[in-house]
Amino acid sequence: MPRPSRLVILMYHRVLARQDPFLPDDIDIEGFEEQVSLLSRDFRVLTLSEAVSALSRDRLPRRAAVITFDDGYRDNFELALPVLRKYGVPATFFIATGFLGGGRMWNDTLIEAIRVADDGLLDLSGPGLGRYVLETTVDRVRTVASLVARLKYHDMRTRHELVSAVAERVGKPLPDDLMMERNQVRMLAANGMELGAHTRNHPILARLDIKDAEREIHDGRDDLCGISGEPVKLFAYPNGRPGRDYGDEHVKLLRRSGFDAAVSTRWGCATKESDLFQLPRIAPWDRTALRFRLRVLKAYREVAG
Repeated sequence: MPRPSRLVILMYHRVLARQDPFLPDDIDIEGFEEQVSLLSRDFRVLTLSEAVSALSRDRLPRRAAVITFDDGYRDNFELALPVLRKYGVPATFFIATGFLGGGRMWNDTLIEAIRVADDGLLDLSGPGLGRYVLETTVDRVRTVASLVARLKYHDMRTRHELVSAVAERVGKPLPDDLMMERNQVRMLAANGMELGAHTRNHPILARLDIKDAEREIHDGRDDLCGISGEPVKLFAYPNGRPGRDYGDEHVKLLRRSGFDAAVSTRWGCATKESDLFQLPRIAPWDRTALRFRLRVLKAYREVAG
């Protein structure tokens, strides 16, 4: 009996000019090109919409794979796109539109503030976040990890206030060019890449009233439609863990809103039995081509539950 069609969806966020201890889960350009080269040679890389269509008909090619990016970082356009074009493979980019053109995501504000903070004791007891010794890079990376974990599940308003308090306490200029410009998003589409919605402000949907969640989903999609001039039919759940970051009510909302499919961060591969509105993905954190290839092949054997 032939093996059922299986699909692996890869999830990236940033592609860095060089490795960065503050961004340990993000790949550098050398590693990204190595991975894309391997994918173009050994796998059939599709856009997500192509893969969803083939998956629903049980017509996926052997070793089907999809490359996705979340959030909308400028390096996706400046570094990743030239590599994708070089090897002739497509990708699907999920854009949080509220940060385009000079915006900065809350976790990046924390990262960049702690990166440039003065050596010594950083006293954040005023906003109730404690005190941190910043003498080494290791100190700073640990501080970022601690603050991100503490703030991730606050409501958006409280989180914004606390992050702003950290930046104000540090008192240093922070970068305002981390995210794409609107014309760069438009150029992704013009270069054969696919766009998907990722809300406007990247909230954890489960922490919102359902009406606010609907507004975030629709506003992000409408923003992208306005940028590209094309319908947007794909979605990525912010943070993406089923049952914690989004629930059944959000899946139903996407279905009612005219989307074709959505991706989560549940690990594993998809089959024709998978819910098209909760497709799993894997994060390619590997630093060698061999380990990356083994991770992808391993994912083909593990169907998401």
